[in-house]
Amino acid sequence: MGRPGKDVLQGTLEMLVLRALVPGPLHGYGIVKRIEEVSDEALRVEEGSLYPALHRLEQDGWIRAEWQASETGRRARFYSLTAAGKKRLADEQESWRRLTRAVERVLRFA
Repeated sequence: MGRPGKDVLQGTLEMLVLRALVPGPLHGYGIVKRIEEVSDEALRVEEGSLYPALHRLEQDGWIRAEWQASETGRRARFYSLTAAGKKRLADEQESWRRLTRAVERVLRFA
């Protein structure tokens, strides 16, 4: 079967970013750390993937960005979910659950 297609990986990253923002606004590094911590370091997000994903999510209206002072006092862009982003996340999570249930059935019974 090969590796997952770029669109699957991109969509998964976007879903993870949206989910990371549910508790509240984060800057890019905070998003990376939250995903790594919650996944017990199993998932790593590279800057080269994160910032294009953030840009797409912002263009689509699923997140918004504001300049704020970070915990170190430096200015950083903080990203937060929009109402449309919350809806998109719910839709993506349901699609993900359907996909993983289907894969699990194949692994169990095929």
